[in-house]
Amino acid sequence: MSTITLNNGFEMPVIGLGLWRLEKEELRSAILNAIKLGYRHFDAAAHYKTEIDVGNAIAEAIQSGLVKREELFITSKVWNSDHGHVVEACKNSLKKLQLDYLDLYLVHYPLATKHSGVGTTASLLDENKVLDIDVTVSLETTWHDMEKTVSLGLVRSIGLSNYELFLTRDCLSYAKIKPQVSQFETHPYFQRESLVRFCKKHGVVPMAHTPLGGATANVKAFGSISPLEDPVLIGLAKKYQKSVAQIALRWNLERGTPVIPKSSKVERLKENLEVLNFKLEKEDIELINTIDKKFRTTLPSLSWGVDVYA
Repeated sequence: MSTITLNNGFEMPVIGLGLWRLEKEELRSAILNAIKLGYRHFDAAAHYKTEIDVGNAIAEAIQSGLVKREELFITSKVWNSDHGHVVEACKNSLKKLQLDYLDLYLVHYPLATKHSGVGTTASLLDENKVLDIDVTVSLETTWHDMEKTVSLGLVRSIGLSNYELFLTRDCLSYAKIKPQVSQFETHPYFQRESLVRFCKKHGVVPMAHTPLGGATANVKAFGSISPLEDPVLIGLAKKYQKSVAQIALRWNLERGTPVIPKSSKVERLKENLEVLNFKLEKEDIELINTIDKKFRTTLPSLSWGVDVYA
């Protein structure tokens, strides 16, 4: 498995399995099959409410001799409602995942909300059915608490998730431990080249969640447009004799952006991993660069009652 070196010297596999929206009954087989195929990087989060199931699958894989803990790269994230309780939330995730440490711990969103109990990850709404945002906990405080998880030995690397360029810059100004990773939505229809370049310039690895634009899942959930229907990508898929998804994933890898696509199907897991086995020609990368629509496909505001990207 190809890896990228983080600014603290740890190695992170450039392809991982994203675990968002995987059903509990799918998780065990998806994780075990992925490990058998060669996956070592798994992207979990407290808010996905599946950490216990993920932990059981990982424990089974380790106990059966399928993989060693030190060969795995496990990520989790602190939810909005736990910004004032980062260390406790981290310990809660570790307990559920049955792990002694996390390889990567991310701030899931740069947004503190009303606390609902450690690890419960609710998105509580106010009387107007709008997300109850907590204005008493600063992102600087949250970040320094993230740094504590490292000093306590709970976490090896820490990072950001869903941070825009301004907030990423802000974090770099007050960080004692610079973020190792910044995970955000990016794909051919939402390329975010300025954010990618800014992160790389300052030693932060940009990582793509939703690297396929959420495909049909986000079309159904948010009414978004899937980049997998784009004629340019379809044409390139025919040229390289690959799937459209493989072309989209390879494009992100070509610009130094690790990816965490989601799937529970063995054939798709295998297909996603095979993007390590070919490269796009420079002119084809430049062609994909021309189809950017600046189109965000993941829209939490639909359930939060407020546009947090406004």
